[in-house]
Amino acid sequence: MFYGAVVWDPWLIVAQIVCLQCLYYITLGLLLTIFVGTRVSRLSLVYFFDYVTVTTSTVTGWCVVASFLLSSAAGAVYMFYLIERSKKCLDFAATLYIIHLFICIVYGGWPSSLAWWIVNGTGIAVMAYLSEYLCMKRELQEIQIIPRYRSRFESQFDNHWCNLESYMIIRVVERKAMLWMFDSWKEVT
Repeated sequence: MFYGAVVWDPWLIVAQIVCLQCLYYITLGLLLTIFVGTRVSRLSLVYFFDYVTVTTSTVTGWCVVASFLLSSAAGAVYMFYLIERSKKCLDFAATLYIIHLFICIVYGGWPSSLAWWIVNGTGIAVMAYLSEYLCMKRELQEIQIIPRYRSRFESQFDNHWCNLESYMIIRVVERKAMLWMFDSWKEVT
């Protein structure tokens, strides 16, 4: 994406939100399958959206907590590739977790567990800060400039011994000499 072009494109923003949300839940599902699926007889949407499963009193609860936190770290990497701008990372991370909160409210009611709020607050912080760090690291890299073809005359000024004024004067004199030669040739013929 070209950073200088500031164009309001709501379809791009919606597509980025949907893609980020889907990737987050796919990663969360894979991590829940790895960590929690081996501990329970049946893995269901309860582990995704019910606040009761996010607890620190059982080993399975700790596995759910680890799955959520690792998913937020993976979400930061997804934002690095999808969003690409550090100033947008907090907005997209907050949007992801607000949508997650609404789904949790619809599925299991208002989250009244302190552990759920701490885990999701930590998750949004990890996702926002890590993605901002990754994006800033890329934004601060030097831009590689592809050298263009230069004439012999222009390459004389690569040593920086001549300032811009003298370069421009020489270019004007060169152009006048070319015009004078062209006019002389035109008079001869």
